[in-house]
Amino acid sequence: MARSDTEIESGAGPPGAVERLEQAADAYARAHERVDSVGADALRDCRDIYRELWNLLESYDGRATGGGDFEAFMEFQGRVGTLTDDLSEDLPERDTFEEIDDFLQQRRLTESDFEQAREMLSPIGDLVGRLDELDDAREQYKKARTDAGRRRDELSDRIDELERLQRLGDADLDAPVEHLREPIERYNDAVTEAFTDFRRNTPARDALAVIERADAYPLVEFRSPPAELLTYVREHDAGTEPIPKLLEYADYSASKLDHYVDDAAALRSAVATRQTYLRRLDAEPVRVDWPPPSATALPWLCRAYRSVVARFADESVVAALREVRGLAERDDYERLRESALARSELTEAERERLASGAVEQELSVAREARAAIDDALDTYSPL
Repeated sequence: MARSDTEIESGAGPPGAVERLEQAADAYARAHERVDSVGADALRDCRDIYRELWNLLESYDGRATGGGDFEAFMEFQGRVGTLTDDLSEDLPERDTFEEIDDFLQQRRLTESDFEQAREMLSPIGDLVGRLDELDDAREQYKKARTDAGRRRDELSDRIDELERLQRLGDADLDAPVEHLREPIERYNDAVTEAFTDFRRNTPARDALAVIERADAYPLVEFRSPPAELLTYVREHDAGTEPIPKLLEYADYSASKLDHYVDDAAALRSAVATRQTYLRRLDAEPVRVDWPPPSATALPWLCRAYRSVVARFADESVVAALREVRGLAERDDYERLRESALARSELTEAERERLASGAVEQELSVAREARAAIDDALDTYSPL
């Protein structure tokens, strides 16, 4: 059977986030020590001289050799001499730079002399390369730390999911969930019927005004009416017709539509292009989901729903919503809700994993892996 991510994190196989961070930290420490043994400032000064001398060799090779340009030859030797004349006494590889200068101050230079000078520079290139190694090690360390933080977040998400599975696994599947389901179904049926009547019989301008005002309640997820549609129903007589009639008009031909509305072009522009929005307008945003939300969330949800539902439904629907809100006050609400969640959400495979102890084992491994990452992140601080 394939192992889970958490098992891979703590077991054999490719290195996990902690091991990669430890390796990156060790590499950074070694690179830092190699730079410190010489001195970062001294190495940077040495690198500047190295690069300038290397560029001179590249620039004048072929021009200052053999029977080439004598002026270029003299210019090259002068620039090399100027570069090496004022070297700091404590510059790393100072003697090597001076040896290269002495070597290049010949009466005649060949291409092989330039190649020899590059070979003489090579050890200095290795030395100043420690700065690049340190930069690379620093970036790898930062990346390893970022990856470890990301892995920790993944483990936290997985732990939350496994703990949820455990809670569902502990739920009483024989609990009388109908005590919650039946009031919710009564309300959902009532609000659906009320909204259907409201949509069918209310002038579109009034119906869309109710939907627009629902924007004030973030928990009520009606899509706000398009601005052009709102403007049309407010400013044209056709706005006094209910939504189904507007949709019917939108299907008329232009010549037929002229007999029913004062501005056929305006209706086609505002309504015909928004038919999908109008057809999908239903009571779903004010229905209570099954399984229901937590006892903490349900009263807030019902309070927001009431502010909208009361605008299109009668008192009986509002009373049904109050009954739903009151469910959260039951002492057994969370027990019944957990039972409903377990029945609704637990798959057969999850039930088997719970029964076999696989979920508990993976949860333990995930917690250990997260704790190890926490320790590593505390040990290896940000740069």
